[in-house]
Amino acid sequence: MPKEPKTKLNDASVADFFDAIPDKERREDCRAVAKLMQKVTKAKPKMWGTSIVGFGTRVYQGSSGEATWMEIGFSPRKANLTLYIMTGVDAHPALFKKLGKYKNGKGCLYLKHLSDIDLKVLEQIITASVKRIRNL
Repeated sequence: MPKEPKTKLNDASVADFFDAIPDKERREDCRAVAKLMQKVTKAKPKMWGTSIVGFGTRVYQGSSGEATWMEIGFSPRKANLTLYIMTGVDAHPALFKKLGKYKNGKGCLYLKHLSDIDLKVLEQIITASVKRIRNL
């Protein structure tokens, strides 16, 4: 029997989630990223757990069985705005060289401020990741 993921798609309000972000710049950055991800995916933002905004869904085979997860998403964490790039950061090296100031993990892109990066390049990264996910 597959292990149930802790973070699940739910019906919580994304707008209420954004409104509750205390830092005005982070709140506006979240709205801008949501608009960009919605444009690329053509999917409405949905809450995953209590702190992740995700777009689209996909079924994948994980180590503990089949699971449903978002195609792309983000979360306004305390230190950074964290974007979940499901194809991994390593899948798009040329784009990341042009992005601007960021840190990353295997599938996470950490941004202090959207003003530190090139939003057109971010859109290209999101587009490439979603396209790749949909073709898996």
